Amino acid sequence: MTSVNVKLLYHYVITNLFNLCFFPLTAIVAGKAYRLTIDDLHHLYYSYLQHNLITIAPLFAFTVFGSVLYIATRPKPVYLVEYSCYLPPTHCRSSISKVMDIFYQVRKADPSRNGTCDDSSWLDFLRKIQERSGLGDETHGPEGLLQVPPRKTFAAAREETEQVIIGALENLFKNTNVNPKDIGILVVNSSMFNPTPSLSAMVVNTFKLRSNVRSFNLGGMGCSAGVIAIDLAKDLLHVHKNTYALVVSTENITYNIYAGDNRSMMVSNCLFRVGGAAILLFNKPGDRRRSKYELVHTVRTHTGADDKSFRCVQQGDDENGKIGVSLSKDITDVAGRTVKKNIATLGPLILPLSEKLLFFVTFMGKKLFKDKIKHYYVPDFKLAIDHFCIHAGGRAVIDVLEKNLALAPIDVEASRSTLHRFGNTSSSSIWYELAYIEAKGRMKKGNKVWQIALGALSVTVQFGWL
Repeated sequence: MTSVNVKLLYHYVITNLFNLCFFPLTAIVAGKAYRLTIDDLHHLYYSYLQHNLITIAPLFAFTVFGSVLYIATRPKPVYLVEYSCYLPPTHCRSSISKVMDIFYQVRKADPSRNGTCDDSSWLDFLRKIQERSGLGDETHGPEGLLQVPPRKTFAAAREETEQVIIGALENLFKNTNVNPKDIGILVVNSSMFNPTPSLSAMVVNTFKLRSNVRSFNLGGMGCSAGVIAIDLAKDLLHVHKNTYALVVSTENITYNIYAGDNRSMMVSNCLFRVGGAAILLFNKPGDRRRSKYELVHTVRTHTGADDKSFRCVQQGDDENGKIGVSLSKDITDVAGRTVKKNIATLGPLILPLSEKLLFFVTFMGKKLFKDKIKHYYVPDFKLAIDHFCIHAGGRAVIDVLEKNLALAPIDVEASRSTLHRFGNTSSSSIWYELAYIEAKGRMKKGNKVWQIALGALSVTVQFGWL
């Protein structure tokens, strides 16, 4: 407890060092100024200012010009008006036993098995994965797969995605009273399901968006695609003034459920569930009061050049030609290393001076005394961040990031609760986590949130509560 108090005192002194030094100096200057007379002011003007106008005037003009140039060229702020997470109907709720039955029916319906499914070893394997996954009995499955026999068709997959996207958007437009025709930018991301016409075109057609909407459809970018979409929308909002940007994040289960025997491909069946989110951003400074959040930083770290990162999540054929998504055993190690690289960039942007100094001292100490100092100092991000939304990709992923970031159980509660209640909803999971924090009443004015999404790369987004 004493060490904690000492660190907090150190943090307070370093963070407020300028104020601690400035106020006494201000008091001294104010005392001197209080004793000045009219004669002293006249003497200052005639003896100094009047004879240095040639120097003072250009300096004043340069200061004004620099201030105007800075205001005109700095990036415009991006605000989050509202977001909406899709809640599937109750009849789609899938307990662990029901999910196991879905797996059984999907395998049984596979034409190559001739209506038989007598191998029980795969069932035992999936049951163990389910029990260790961190998922509960209230997650949701797609309607097509809940039928007997299951509908693993393109039409059923399209129905699933349309229900999620339209459901989230209808709720978003209802809560914000924003006319769909006011949307100037649209970004839709779905990694595994990308039909033609595209999902973004489906949104334009369903909600009758205007003809000059800037529409984008992102595919194949994994669970990190949601914040990549936010980053893209942010860059577009910096260019196009006074407009709304709509981001839609989802994933498809129906078309990508795996019916084969490859165990690395079976794991994804146990983790992914139905879900999606719609996010409305804008850049109108006059409407700041109606927004919920301000986008402060987006930091993207791409580790695709590394072979382990590139192959940790991969879609392909198994030994029998069945398509599935394999999850490598290296995925948790890749996630940990990628986040470390990411926070090396994010840290200097958000950490207080006290943490930067500690990290710099240990960094130099390790360079000079390699044998005595074994590890770099892990910055305390809780001094800069109030809430953490770590992608609910699985219990192991949350465990690794909790350890690497030195977080407390309450800091990852939103992630674990989202995983238990909704499962891995891919790119939309961080929005379910943010909704959890709000529902618990923990979000306060001035709080900052760090959203961490992981795919083949790591992307972080930080929002500040307004």
